[in-house]
Amino acid sequence: MLLRAEVSSAALRGNLARIRAAAPGRRVLAVVKANAYGHGLVPVARCLEGAADALAVARLEEALALRGAGIRAPIVLLEGVFDAPALAEAARHELELVVHDEAQIALLEAADPAQAYSVWLKADTGMNRLGFRAAAFGAACQRLRALGPRLARLRLMTHFASADRPDSPQTEEQLRRFAALRQGRPEEVSLANSAAIFSRPDAQGDWVRPGLALYGASPFADRDGQSLGLTPAMRLASTVIALREVPRGETVGYAARWRAGRDSRIAIVAAGYGDGLLRSLPSGAPVRVAGHEVPLVGTVSMDMIAVDVTGTPVKTGDPVLLWGPELPVERVATAAGTIAWELLCAVSQRVPRIMR
Repeated sequence: MLLRAEVSSAALRGNLARIRAAAPGRRVLAVVKANAYGHGLVPVARCLEGAADALAVARLEEALALRGAGIRAPIVLLEGVFDAPALAEAARHELELVVHDEAQIALLEAADPAQAYSVWLKADTGMNRLGFRAAAFGAACQRLRALGPRLARLRLMTHFASADRPDSPQTEEQLRRFAALRQGRPEEVSLANSAAIFSRPDAQGDWVRPGLALYGASPFADRDGQSLGLTPAMRLASTVIALREVPRGETVGYAARWRAGRDSRIAIVAAGYGDGLLRSLPSGAPVRVAGHEVPLVGTVSMDMIAVDVTGTPVKTGDPVLLWGPELPVERVATAAGTIAWELLCAVSQRVPRIMR
């Protein structure tokens, strides 16, 4: 197997334990959307089932995949549902619903009165993406409570826009707005994403919603996950499939974007943008080959990359690490001008996931 994503169950459970230590007494809604941030939806859910208090996905299809795999843990649909058939499916599989729009309340009002629903009512406190603004929030609460026995449980939630920047005044303003909306309401609340869990202990509420931190990466631009006591759960590993002697002055790869400044030894690695590596990864991005950090050179191809191993003892068949504990994904993301979330989620379906 040339290229594979090795996922550590011990790291996942250890990261969950670290999150619980950072948010003592809070329940954990473990976010496994987007194929568990590239780590494998069903295997990760199986690993966390029983350890987390509930699981969260974005869309109905993700939840149905989990139920189809025998996952019985509570599952929250972070985007809710948008039509009557989807609502019926959610009810059939005992899914909990985030409600963020009046049309979703209308669906509940028109639904089978014999069915009860657990609802997370979302407030928009400044993200301006999903949720009820302050002027509409009270009426939304009233309409949900008017469902009577059809409302099995009501919780409140919001989402921070800038918790990854601890000095941002936006989080403080969002907390102020949420506190005003919550006043006089006894329901449990969920506010903190991965960043807020570590940067705003005053914003942890009753439920925390870790995503990236579960997988061992940091939500902060100036820190990696290991500095937060987390362990990267994925090792994206590959293999050297060829070695090339490239004379000084010749180029490597499409568009001749890298030219050898010396006689160079180039290793070709089985990994490319067809596997989820970003084509925007520049020459100089770090790669580990046979335990040595070396630079990527030239343009990322669909199935291959090239790295400069001049002066490094490397042979065909040697192991390659694209990211993992020895090479944090945050470093690779910085080189690509993006964020760890994107790199992890981009790992394609053709890459085998191996849960260890």
